Amino acid sequence: MLSAKSLFQEILDHDESFRLFCSIAASGESQGGWENARIAALVPPAERDLAPKIVRHGADEDKHGRIFNALLKKRGLQPVPVPPETDYTMLLERGGIGLPHARLTADQPLTVQDIVTYLAHSRVTEQRASEQMELLRKHFADHPDLGRAVRMISQDEDNHLAYCHEELLRFARAGHGRAIQRTLRASALAEIRVYRDVSLAVMAEMGRVLGWSRPKAAVLAAGIHAVYAWERLVGWRRMVTLEMPERRDALGGPATTAPEFA
Repeated sequence: MLSAKSLFQEILDHDESFRLFCSIAASGESQGGWENARIAALVPPAERDLAPKIVRHGADEDKHGRIFNALLKKRGLQPVPVPPETDYTMLLERGGIGLPHARLTADQPLTVQDIVTYLAHSRVTEQRASEQMELLRKHFADHPDLGRAVRMISQDEDNHLAYCHEELLRFARAGHGRAIQRTLRASALAEIRVYRDVSLAVMAEMGRVLGWSRPKAAVLAAGIHAVYAWERLVGWRRMVTLEMPERRDALGGPATTAPEFA
């Protein structure tokens, strides 16, 4: 019987599928680190107090990329090129969600509206990251090789999500509520579509590597389409609500260092 745990276990147990999984994850995290670093450097003067938190966010993402690469190294594996159709961050940008890279590479300060856009985009994508890591933590928190990495990354993603909630609520009180809700809705609807497409692409690559039968691949694809249908109907709403988190000032301190994997 297929389950999330058995599927992940199959991917983790095979060197080539594990290499692809970690390579995709490391690439996305490193890209997020670069984006946050550029945003922090371009924060408008009125929001300079936010810059250290954005720096911390980027440092966490860089750390996650190093962790996935360290997991590869521990098994004597090298990263592989990420297939374009599995590149979540690139496809989101191509869909017009978040701040375009052309904006981030220009040496012009961002506007307050740009920061609102960044936070709304992050609130949506961090919801996804938090849920994915919670699933991995549920099944692999005590795994001898992955457990420590999963627990650390999961805690960081929860912190990132809390930070987005708190800062967006601050901007809403300052009069940006309508813009926030409009951007959140557009980002959520685009993200669930990109997530479906990336999931199908990743599963196709994993199926090729692991030699999955056509019936098994069809069942997994049907599951991905079913999740998308639910998210398109009602599930997207969980990505646009805002509430004050229990973790206040979640990114108010320095980033923690990546663990060593001997």
